[in-house]
Amino acid sequence: MIRNALGSLLGLIGAAAAVWSPFRAWYGYRQGRDYRIEELFSGAGITDDRASLFGSILLPFLFAALLTLVAVVLRSRLLMGLAGVVVLGFAVLWMVRQGQAAGSLSVGGDGQGLGDGLANAFGGGALLLLGAAVMSGRPSRRRRTDAPAAPDEAPYGTPYPPAHQDPAPYAQAPQDPPRAYPPTHQDPGEAHPPEPSGPSGPSGPTGPTGWGPRPPRDQQP
Repeated sequence: MIRNALGSLLGLIGAAAAVWSPFRAWYGYRQGRDYRIEELFSGAGITDDRASLFGSILLPFLFAALLTLVAVVLRSRLLMGLAGVVVLGFAVLWMVRQGQAAGSLSVGGDGQGLGDGLANAFGGGALLLLGAAVMSGRPSRRRRTDAPAAPDEAPYGTPYPPAHQDPAPYAQAPQDPPRAYPPTHQDPGEAHPPEPSGPSGPSGPTGPTGWGPRPPRDQQP
């Protein structure tokens, strides 16, 4: 984002300098807007005829400025670089044709050599190329592929399966039903059934189902 902003700023400054250059002196006291655009491509070369405003060398520079605006909007490095090539190309072509017409080119401070208008054109073209180099351009869109995702990669938007799943629990073997164990052996002296009460009381004679008095332990058979 910062690179695009900086590159766009450099490109706009370069385009402004290129458009302003035809209104400055290019050679001697003659401004760039006085040179006709067709003289750069004709066999007669540069003449002393004056050109109209939109029929002069200003036209390709306006086209370069338009390319710069489109490049800033679209964040296109290609269009920005193309604008710089257009400006530098026409500036170099003018120098070639002017050198053929004048026999030589000189740089002087007395107004008889190359002027600052040509310097503005070269500077503007260089800024346009620099802006194209600084810009990062538009982000490229990711190509969508129909290839299945890798086993360890889940598609976007789908949750990942758990890392480890416990296996199905083993079937438990059927357990035997609880067995009824017989009561443990008890000492005859610890628990006795209650003595039935008869007509003569606990110590009297009992019936056939009753319990008699317990003889002493040493007299038991």
